[in-house]
Amino acid sequence: MQSPLQIEFDGITPSDAISARIKRRVDHLEKLFPRIIDGRVVVELSNHRRRKGNIFRIRIELNVPGDRLVVSNDAAENHAHSDVYVAMRDAFDAMERILQDYVRKLRGEVKHHEPALADGKIERIFPYEGYGFILTDDNREIYFDANSVLDKPFENLEVGRKVRFFEERGEKGPQASTVHA
Repeated sequence: MQSPLQIEFDGITPSDAISARIKRRVDHLEKLFPRIIDGRVVVELSNHRRRKGNIFRIRIELNVPGDRLVVSNDAAENHAHSDVYVAMRDAFDAMERILQDYVRKLRGEVKHHEPALADGKIERIFPYEGYGFILTDDNREIYFDANSVLDKPFENLEVGRKVRFFEERGEKGPQASTVHA
């Protein structure tokens, strides 16, 4: 970390044991991503006036290049967080997942979702040549060939039939990679 880690206690007496556990978990995060700029961890007791049923809230903030990652477990949600070490474990596990997602995003390993199917109708078909054209709902012509048709034999397609398709960039312009009759 470029700046020292800040550990704050709110409603609880500062503890060397808790601070040591926080530092170990932050060290682990730094092994996952060594370029963390700075960090802040706040350990808060939700209702420090009561003797029983107090719940700990842990807030972790990490500044990384181009972003700020934050985890804050809600004190009212989980009664297992009446144990400060359980609350810290859950918060740091959540931060680890967020940091791993951030690293995957930086590496370009983020999953890309399939594009949505577009709607259109067959405008022209050339059965002997094995290709045709789809007219999209926004009046564009999309090329397709016999190998793109999935649900029905190419020879059984007719002009005017509604179809759904995936559009992609072909050598000579847009084309349908998958056509569902």
